[in-house]
Amino acid sequence: MTRRRKIYEGKAKILYEGPEPGTLIQYFKDDATAFNAQKKGTISGKGVINNRVSEHVFSRLAHIGIPTHFIRRLNMREQLIRQVEIVPIEVIVRNVAAGTLSKRLGIEEGTPLPHTLLEYCYKDDSLGDPLVAEEHIACFGWASQEEMQDISSMAIRINDFMCGMFAAIGIRLIDFKLEFGRLYDGDFSRIILADEISPDGCRLWDIETGEKLDKDRFRRDLGGEAEAYQEVARRLGLMPEEGEGAVLDMVTHRLRKGK
Repeated sequence: MTRRRKIYEGKAKILYEGPEPGTLIQYFKDDATAFNAQKKGTISGKGVINNRVSEHVFSRLAHIGIPTHFIRRLNMREQLIRQVEIVPIEVIVRNVAAGTLSKRLGIEEGTPLPHTLLEYCYKDDSLGDPLVAEEHIACFGWASQEEMQDISSMAIRINDFMCGMFAAIGIRLIDFKLEFGRLYDGDFSRIILADEISPDGCRLWDIETGEKLDKDRFRRDLGGEAEAYQEVARRLGLMPEEGEGAVLDMVTHRLRKGK
């Protein structure tokens, strides 16, 4: 990578100053974390696959009218994105009981929910991203009522689209997380989809076997993390590209061969 100013480094990505005002370069790492970074590791080739999957999903969402921060993919691990002010709320979209929902409420994992459930977490690693209600969001001014209406409406539309997209390739979308940001134009701002959508932030189960094809393989020490991410990308028809100034790693070779 050429020298440039780092703006922010998170658990899975690095943001660098972009080539034009109002843009950033988003770099996808192979680092993997779970349980609020209490568990750390590496999934070989994860950044390459997440970059391609997120590009694919964001591009398709744009086609149905969902505004996003994505501009274009630059290379194997980087995207050019619009700079936004992140709303400090993580949206969890749930279709099936799993993970913390099952633990909190004693619902057997895999139980279909009567309808799509939206949950909100306050984005603060030091607090463990606590679950909050819309009343908390309004009380502390994290987002306006109009912004929350936009966020919830977009979350439901994104879920409807993604459920169909994954079902078409034999994958059940259990739940996933979304982040949104404010894109400013002078004094005016609007809400757009930000961050990423990839196996890092989605629970994806094979429809036929129930096999987990997401970061739960890392969280639960199931093994085969790289192969699971690879399988999602393979089913989506995504193939890594050569000759972009980086050496393809082992998982990328396997993905290209479709193994």
